[in-house]
Order: sequence, then structure tokens, then C-alpha cells
Amino acid sequence: MDLVVGGVLEGTRTQNDWCHFRCRRRQKKQCTKAQKTVIAEGINRTNPCSNMAPIFPIIAIFVFCLSFASSISPVQATQVNQTFRPLQELQKLKMVKAQLRKINKPSLKTIQSPDGDLIDCVLSHHQPAFDHPLLKGTKPMDPPERPKSHERAGEVSENFQLWSFSGESCPEGTIPIRRTTEKDVLRASSVQSFGKKIPRTTRRDASGNGHEHAVGYVTGDQYYGAKASINVWAPIVANQYEFSLSQLWVISGSFGDDLNTIEAGWQVSPELYGDSYPRFFTYWTTDAYQTTGCYNLLCSGFVQTNNRIAIGAAISPTSSYNGGQYDISLLVWKDPKHGNWWLEFGSGILVGYWPSFLFTHLASHASMIQFGGEIVNSGSSGAHTSTQMGSGHFSGEGFGRASYFRNLQVVDWDNSLVPLSNLQVLADHPNCYDIQGGVNGVWGSYFYYGGPGRNDKCP
Repeated sequence: MDLVVGGVLEGTRTQNDWCHFRCRRRQKKQCTKAQKTVIAEGINRTNPCSNMAPIFPIIAIFVFCLSFASSISPVQATQVNQTFRPLQELQKLKMVKAQLRKINKPSLKTIQSPDGDLIDCVLSHHQPAFDHPLLKGTKPMDPPERPKSHERAGEVSENFQLWSFSGESCPEGTIPIRRTTEKDVLRASSVQSFGKKIPRTTRRDASGNGHEHAVGYVTGDQYYGAKASINVWAPIVANQYEFSLSQLWVISGSFGDDLNTIEAGWQVSPELYGDSYPRFFTYWTTDAYQTTGCYNLLCSGFVQTNNRIAIGAAISPTSSYNGGQYDISLLVWKDPKHGNWWLEFGSGILVGYWPSFLFTHLASHASMIQFGGEIVNSGSSGAHTSTQMGSGHFSGEGFGRASYFRNLQVVDWDNSLVPLSNLQVLADHPNCYDIQGGVNGVWGSYFYYGGPGRNDKCP
């Protein structure tokens, strides 16, 4: 990490052709007629009220019956609940355990992180990516040719994640994977949706569907990668069903069901991770988030090659208002030789790659590059969410207060990193979250963005 100082904003080739998503968690409880019968029969067999002598006053009999019944009913009800576990819940737990067996691979070593995470050191060829039929029996690719004009001013420290502060690391030949727990899976709206963004259901319109953005983007050309330095903060997320992220998107397709994206950045997602730490993440899809793709290493797809960076692990340190500013530099580019899309962190630290066969449109090139922030506004309180984007402050506050992206570049057809020439910026709801772009000799193309969410002008 340099001391300087997501779902995709599914854009079309115009400003108004994005899409949004929302997820709801539903729970069901089931009580069968058989259970009720057992309880009723149990009470009737042991309740002596029906045989009371008629000499007692009716009121006294009624009070005694209520007292006796209430003294035994809770015990019998508890026994029934313990004996008859709903079939639906048993089936769900079975699915959760199967999912965990698929995700969590046998490890050679496990490292305890200060934030409570367990980091498993898994043999590289045993990682989830190699469950894919087209990768079984293969091994990770060798490092590709870097883009031209790519400055490598020495290796940046890889100790930007909490789990690495102990000094422990994974052995050569293994990769660190954040262990997924039963609680992680159960927080999702369903077992099937765990680790996935919600499929797009509508095209973006003026009302939106809960996802709000402040982004810079370029379109109208063929792109073979993108690079940016992203300021890292720990924004407040109002509830478990919302998130706040800052990332870059590499996009291609018609922006219908065949949308292809590659995504990387940092996010705060209580639903996915169970806490409020900003975490390094990746994502991919080839069908607009319907059935393909996932976060991090939660499915077969991304092939990790680095043994010191754990995707999905917490980032530290983070920036503070009027204090130290920290950012992470990310580069995604297409290997001209094999066509795979590689991810690099900092100056020269290869994290891994997305195999070209995963994609349709991105198998060739990208048609849009986007950078910026996204939040979910669930509307659960009846007002706009107070979930923050970026630092939680508007772009006009500038350096040390507002979050930023700097040194924005794209990779052209010749595998060269070039400055942006036509960056456009756009905010869905500028009274809640806004964005301001610029260019200078030190930061090149950049922008400040973000906001607090609910305020006097964003009720």
C-alpha cells in the first residue's frame, strides 16, 4: 500500500444505460399439524380438569385448569420443537455444508488474523479455480508480459492486510485463502446466491433500484486493461443488507444478458464478510450476474498465483479525515500472448488471472472502463440510507477529506499504458454522493468522489 500522502455500474455506451440490483432476505418458519396434535393430545391426557367434581365453582375450575395447562404446555412444546426439526432447515444446512466443502480446500497451514479471519494456505493446484473442467490437471500460467510504459519503482510492501501483520505467511507453492464459515453462507439471501451479486432485473432509469454510483468512465474504443490508485477508507454501512465499494470495472458486451465484467477494488460488506472492515476483492461475470461468476475465490474462475495476498482479507491501514492517506494501486490487463486477464497489485506484485475461456466478449477486448464508488440504498428506514461512499464526505472537500482515484490509465491495442483522454464523470444522486474530475502533472487524470448519504438535501 502506498502512503500518499463491489455489482457493476452496468453502463451502456451512454450515461443512462446502467443497471441496479437489490436483494432481500426472507425467512420462513413451519409448524405442522402433527406437532399441534401431539401437543393437544399430551395436554388432554394429563389434564385432570375434565374430571373435576361439579361441587367446585365454575370460576375456580377455570382458573385451576389454566394454571395446570400453562405449567405443562411449555415443556411439551419444547420437546416437540427439539424432536421435529423443520425439513426445510435441515435441507438448507445440508446445502450449506456441501457449499463449504466445495469452497474450503485442505490446507497445509492455517494463520489466525487479528480480525478473526482464518487464512488457509492451500496448495496452488488445489484452489477452487482448478475444479473447473477446463483447468483440471493443469497448472497456473507463467507471468505474462507487462504493459509498456508500466513504471515499476520497486516492490511495494505486501503487508497491507491485517492477517499478514503477525509475520506469518503461506509457504511457496500454496496460496492464502480466507476460510468461509457457516455463518458467512447463512447471511446470504440463499445458499445459491452466496458470494454472488444479485442478477440484473431492470435497466437503469431515473428512479433506480437501490444501487447508487459516482463514477468516471471512458467508452468508444477498444480497451485491453486499466490501472488506478484507489484511496482506501472504512465507510459506515447502515445495515447488513447494504454495502459500499470503490473499484474499477473492465466491461464488454451488449449490456443485456451477455454482459461481461472483470472487477477489482475494496469493499465494506457486512453481509458477505460479517464485519465493517474494508476488504480487497475481485469479481467476474459473463452473463450479467445471472449464473456465472462470483466474488474472490468463491467459485471456479480466478486463478491466484501469489502466496502473500489473500483476496477477501481486510485492508490496513486505512485513511483518516485530516490524517494519513493510503491508497492501493491496481492494474488489470489482457496478456497479448495467451489472452488471459491478469491482476497486479502495487508495482509488480502479480495476484493472478482470469482465464480467457471464462468470457465471451472479453475474450477479445473491453468496450468500456469505469472507476468509482457504489453503494446500496435498501430504503429499509423509509428515508435515504446513511451508508457512506468513499470517505463519507463530498468531493468538494478535497485531499485528506474526500476519497479519490488518481493516475487513471488504460491499456491500448499495443499493450501500452496510456493516459485517459476523454474521462467523463457522473453521479446518480449528487445531493447524496457526488464526483469532480481533473488533470494535473502529478496525479494525471483523477477525481474526488463520495458523500454521506442521508443529509438535509438528501432526505
